[in-house]
Amino acid sequence: AAQIQFFEKSIRPVLVEQCQKCHGEKKQWGNLRLDQRDAFLRGGDAGPIVTPGKPDQSRLIAAIRHEDEDLKMPPNGKLSDRQIADFVRWVEMGAPFPASAAAAGKPSRDPQHWAFQPPREPAVPEVRDRQWPITPVDHFILQKLEHEHLVPAAPADKRTLVRRVTFDLTGLPPTPAEIEAFLADERPDAYSRLVERLLSSPAYGERWGRHWLDVARYADSNGLDENVAHGNAWRYRDYVVAAFNQDKPFDQFIAEQLAGDLLPAVDEAQRSEQLIATGFLALGPKVLAEVDETKMQLDIVDEQIDTVGKALLGLTLGCARCHDHKFDPISTADYYGLAGIMKSTRTMEHYKKVAKWHENPLPSEAARAMQAEYDALLASRKQAVADFVARADEAVKKSLPADAPVPDKLETRYPAETQAELK
Repeated sequence: AAQIQFFEKSIRPVLVEQCQKCHGEKKQWGNLRLDQRDAFLRGGDAGPIVTPGKPDQSRLIAAIRHEDEDLKMPPNGKLSDRQIADFVRWVEMGAPFPASAAAAGKPSRDPQHWAFQPPREPAVPEVRDRQWPITPVDHFILQKLEHEHLVPAAPADKRTLVRRVTFDLTGLPPTPAEIEAFLADERPDAYSRLVERLLSSPAYGERWGRHWLDVARYADSNGLDENVAHGNAWRYRDYVVAAFNQDKPFDQFIAEQLAGDLLPAVDEAQRSEQLIATGFLALGPKVLAEVDETKMQLDIVDEQIDTVGKALLGLTLGCARCHDHKFDPISTADYYGLAGIMKSTRTMEHYKKVAKWHENPLPSEAARAMQAEYDALLASRKQAVADFVARADEAVKKSLPADAPVPDKLETRYPAETQAELK
């Protein structure tokens, strides 16, 4: 599985970008096709291009190294040193190429596709030094060390240990008092107690929540053509920090960010929290001054799909906006199925230049009732003022001679008592 992952990550993208225009489904120059396993291993008119396990005997490697003046691939420029090294490593592996892989541009629906297999708990490896491992993870580390003929480093002293773990979990150095307290703690579980204390610190969520904020492309402003500030972005930031500090279940954490406005809530506080979580979709760089309003709306949908794909699925879904994905089983139909969902989501208040994002009020029912009462009172007062001004204007007009022009500012002709009442 690891070898196939290497092929999909490092080899197939290069084949798609650099080779399959001339050696793919539609064209096979020299009868060489590079988008299917059997055809790849068979080679072309000049014979096989790969000798599995032997890169120095493989014509493919010689071609991409540009060793032969008459055989340089790609012809329009040499691959990077990193890409060439990846191909050498791939051939050394035996040139693994998934037999069930479909031709590029035609997504496979193979349920056994390696990327869609659920994670499985691996067997804990055997190691020679059975005294060093404390947790199952230690077995994997030690196995790799032993394979490389290395030995673990000596345990860190307590002063170093408290600094390392405090920086790691909170991003801050321990205070002198915290260092001295840990040095003086001789209990067998002193380190576990230290870790639990740090995990309970508000600084833990502030430190580790930043990783998710990077995934969520968090910023205090839009960042593109119209760099408008997100006045309430801090609410989403605080939601993420609190989620880490409260150890919120990950499935709930994700569901709230994708559909918090649709989830049931037991009270106003939970409803507000879930609404704030949907800031995940509203944040991010979005063009706000696009003249074509339909294009602006669909570009915003595309940005949301791209973010959801990368953040939650590990897939570049945005590629399928214009064509079936080149090497992931994602079709344009899949893309526009998601686009239909995102388009039904009210992200923006309007799409006029400059567009403004939609915001939900977060007050309680009591506060909303008070606001409604105030708005009604304000409207009635404004209407009363408008009616008063209309009557005063009409009185001024009637007082003018029949042939006199109506002045632009009638209020300058109001009687003193009318002006005083208006104030």
